[in-house]
Amino acid sequence: MTGNGNNGRLVSESDLPARPEVVLITGFPAFTAKRMALKVLSADRDAIVFLLARAKFVEAARELARSLPADQARRLEVIEGDVCDMDLGLSGPEYKVLAGEVTTIHHMAGIYYLGVDRATARRVNVQGTRGILELATEAVRLRRICHWSTASVSGKRRGVILEEELDEGQGFHNFYEETKFEAEKLARAAQRSLPLTVLRPAVIVGDSANGEIDKLDGPYYLLVLIATTAAQVRVPLPGRGTAPLHLVPIDYVIDAGYFLSRDERAAGRTFHLTDPNPLPARRVYQLCAELSQRKLARGFLPTGLAKTLLRTPGIDRLARGPLSFLESFDMQCFYNSRHATALLEPAGIKCPSFDDYAENLVGFVRSVHAARRQKLEDEVFDPFD
Repeated sequence: MTGNGNNGRLVSESDLPARPEVVLITGFPAFTAKRMALKVLSADRDAIVFLLARAKFVEAARELARSLPADQARRLEVIEGDVCDMDLGLSGPEYKVLAGEVTTIHHMAGIYYLGVDRATARRVNVQGTRGILELATEAVRLRRICHWSTASVSGKRRGVILEEELDEGQGFHNFYEETKFEAEKLARAAQRSLPLTVLRPAVIVGDSANGEIDKLDGPYYLLVLIATTAAQVRVPLPGRGTAPLHLVPIDYVIDAGYFLSRDERAAGRTFHLTDPNPLPARRVYQLCAELSQRKLARGFLPTGLAKTLLRTPGIDRLARGPLSFLESFDMQCFYNSRHATALLEPAGIKCPSFDDYAENLVGFVRSVHAARRQKLEDEVFDPFD
């Protein structure tokens, strides 16, 4: 309550102009963090976004701000810091201001490279999460913190996996899965005292409308090979490819995450942001081959043999990412997303079928490959030779 100096009438805070949302986003320059910043700025015309960026990425973050319309650029503030450092690498006064103003946190920072070593993965994924949770406990205006986990915390589990499940004694394919699991355990424990939502997207691919993505890794290793190989060469799949390949487009993930971050019903809960009807891996790549006017080999390369080839001295370091992807290629697991569906579908947010946007993914990959090839040709060509 507060007093009104003109007539002495007591008014409630609801009578005062609403203070804007102040949203902290970690993880820049990851595509997810960038897209979430753009989503918040465009969806809420009053929201202020604090974008946390490590020193070497600060200029890129400022460049993003300069590229925005003026009304959005003035509401995007770049903060130099690191989730792995004490107080996020901020000065005492900076940290105090952030803790006093932030209302929503999207913790999207993490190491997503499947071939990462354990020490690096633990420092970023686990220690970084601990640092953000410490900030959240001191944030006096905090309305919601969203911990961006991954469906892959299921590790080597098979069968149907529910949103409320986490520690089922599973093993893991790599340190990425293991440390994201450990980080989610911290977040789930914090739900007892914080308005925290856990979001578990499947493997994120490009925008369903235009195919845009920042890195061609994970499932793109095979997609690039299929889409850019000579037409007469038939690429074999590394494994039978009968298990579902869990893919979700970036636009669905961001729209869903933003909506859930603002829905009071989502606090204290965990949600799978996954395709409820995923296609088998072979069908996914067969469709990509058809759209590229290519053909897959009728047979397949046994997964064990593919792993052996990727462990060959000389290419083993380069192949850590593809090898880790192969290890989960034939996992017969299914992510139940009934809680996410119950909140999202009434709001018109639904994961599109891969068939509906595959052409856009393939088109983007082929355009990137063509641009790179043209650049290489331009660099090699000497008009005075």
